[in-house]
Amino acid sequence: METPPGGGHRSGAGAGIVVVGAGPVGLTGALALRTRGLPVVVLEASPPGRPRPGSRAIYYHRQTLERWESVAAGLGHEIARRGTTWSTKQTYWRGTPVYERTYEPPDLGSLPPFTSLAQSETERLLLDACKEAGVEFSWEHEVRHVESTSEGVRLVTTAGAVVDADSVIAADGARSAVRTSLGIALSGRRSENSFVIVDVAEDPSRPLLPARIFHYEHPAVDRRNVLLVPFAGGWRADLQCRPTDDPARWSDEGGVRRWVARVLPPTYGERITWVSTYRFLQAVADRFTDEHRRVLLVGEAAHLFAPFGARGLNSGVADALAAAEAVASARPDGVDRFAGARRAAALSNRDAAAAALRHMQARGPAIRVRRALAARRARRGRRAGAWLDAAPYGPRARRDASESIY
Repeated sequence: METPPGGGHRSGAGAGIVVVGAGPVGLTGALALRTRGLPVVVLEASPPGRPRPGSRAIYYHRQTLERWESVAAGLGHEIARRGTTWSTKQTYWRGTPVYERTYEPPDLGSLPPFTSLAQSETERLLLDACKEAGVEFSWEHEVRHVESTSEGVRLVTTAGAVVDADSVIAADGARSAVRTSLGIALSGRRSENSFVIVDVAEDPSRPLLPARIFHYEHPAVDRRNVLLVPFAGGWRADLQCRPTDDPARWSDEGGVRRWVARVLPPTYGERITWVSTYRFLQAVADRFTDEHRRVLLVGEAAHLFAPFGARGLNSGVADALAAAEAVASARPDGVDRFAGARRAAALSNRDAAAAALRHMQARGPAIRVRRALAARRARRGRRAGAWLDAAPYGPRARRDASESIY
């Protein structure tokens, strides 16, 4: 059932379990609650059918596909089918190849090791699954204030609607009104470098081999790092600015066309569909639940990472499933286990993404020398090249289920 825009819950209306935010993490949490037979209402600030510019989060690990499959049969496979899975990865040092590896394609019928699909398409598939599962939606209900007590949670929207809930899963993003209302701090630091992130539509007259390509110090952009990642229907091009750069030089219409046409075939410079500039924040909430254990923070409401290694949305999906399990248990110790395990996972993710960022920024002489030596040794053996290929994405995830980032 959907509540029409502008309608919805009257003052004091009870909603049982509320999920705040209809992004991929919130939708996953709602599906996980319905899998357990629990009624759930999703409050979303935007209207239904909202425009979602840019590809945003595009890379989903197999563990994430498996989790989606666990809350809606066929969902993980459908997302994988619509996405792109490439089998080749390449790394270059100042224009010279230093590493390449091609993997065997995944077995037919099995989930691939990952898929790459624009977040808007993934959200659409999750939303359809939620509607089929009986999730109730209240659109255009932006949460302004939250009060938690031992008896429950009261949410107040910007339109003045009041919703009472037994439990809340807060998936309302980096500027979470829920987290702010509860007085929970988000602690961390922002990167010195800006990054220009660009979506480029595939040129059907000259389609490119789908391969993940990383360039250390690309000569065509005055030795700035460039990452190229395919997704269904296009390419993501990321350029790492220097701390002294004016990002506008690389992100305005003329600047972005010039450098994209240098790192991809020239025709791709005219196929840009979205441009964004970021200084990445590495931050984790001080607590993942309130003192009454009624509100659980998930996804970007709880943590923000640099995107290297695709830890953001993937860990948010794991948060959402763990939060749903804790809410379903209706036990304070279950919420405490959720908060402890997922905060530990977030700290692990933060440290891994920070290691990747330090490697890419190469601030000190030690890392600069190590990278240069590895590039030289990569001409004689694969081990150094493999290190250069892997280091920009940080340490691999641990398999411990309690602290798994995926």
